[in-house]
Amino acid sequence: MRVKCVLCEKIDNLHDDTLEAKRLRNRPIHTYMCSECTERITEKTNERIATGNFKLYRPIKVAEDF
Repeated sequence: MRVKCVLCEKIDNLHDDTLEAKRLRNRPIHTYMCSECTERITEKTNERIATGNFKLYRPIKVAEDF
């Protein structure tokens, strides 16, 4: 299966039997990112978290009493 990275537009080949290829085939909303872009984003995010100015807004889970 040929896939294109959404950031750098590099074209890669995935084996048809892999889990990632199956997810991309069955759920078109999912996008592919190459390993270089994934590593780059991970490093940049970790650097931002280390500065202390990074806020991750997640919904607050309210405990329901039932």
